[in-house]
Amino acid sequence: MKKLLHIIQNDPEVPPGNIIDNLAIPYIIHHPHRDGILPSPKEIAALIVLGGAMGANDDQRHPFLMDLKQLVREVVAARIPYLGICLGGQLLAAALGAKVVSNRWEELGTLPVSLTAAGEEDHLFSGIAETFTTFQWHHDSFDIPGGAVLLASSALCQHQAFRVGSSAWGLQFHPEVTEAIIRDWCAWDTNTAAQVESMVGDFLAAALPYGVTAGQLLNNFLLYAGLKK
Repeated sequence: MKKLLHIIQNDPEVPPGNIIDNLAIPYIIHHPHRDGILPSPKEIAALIVLGGAMGANDDQRHPFLMDLKQLVREVVAARIPYLGICLGGQLLAAALGAKVVSNRWEELGTLPVSLTAAGEEDHLFSGIAETFTTFQWHHDSFDIPGGAVLLASSALCQHQAFRVGSSAWGLQFHPEVTEAIIRDWCAWDTNTAAQVESMVGDFLAAALPYGVTAGQLLNNFLLYAGLKK
């Protein structure tokens, strides 16, 4: 069995966005919110877990999250490269015993994030500026699991990225969004619907550096996973 890149889409309205645009290798997308099916670690060369409107501990409302957190633990233990984005980062933290807290460090919109000294030396952020442009859309935020390394912070959210061991990364920010995704998310409630043009305008004004960072980050992850030369 050939191992491949696997992508977990937790929410029908939180797609992989520009990750797919930047991929030139085989991959499989799973939709456990729909069918509960997840891959076996034996099939996985690398795993990307996307965001979602649910919380990392909403196991009763979304039972697949229990199985997904178990998969995350198995992937980390097997040192399979893992990249968790927003909810995916929160799931990594929760799976390893750290808290995920609601309404603590909320952020919405195009905002800067800065690397820590450890982040500047990290594989995932190689070639990325010390302060870089991100898109944020989160009400929850993760604590850093015991033994993990904090890699990035922002003015409003102290925990933007961390690494567990040598091969598992959790991100709070979104490197995958597109204009269409932002418009869809803004439509979720009246407050953000009223801000859609402002949010899209800010994103488009920073689209070039955002896109460069997003592409570099994905490339770094695939290089580390041995899926790209």
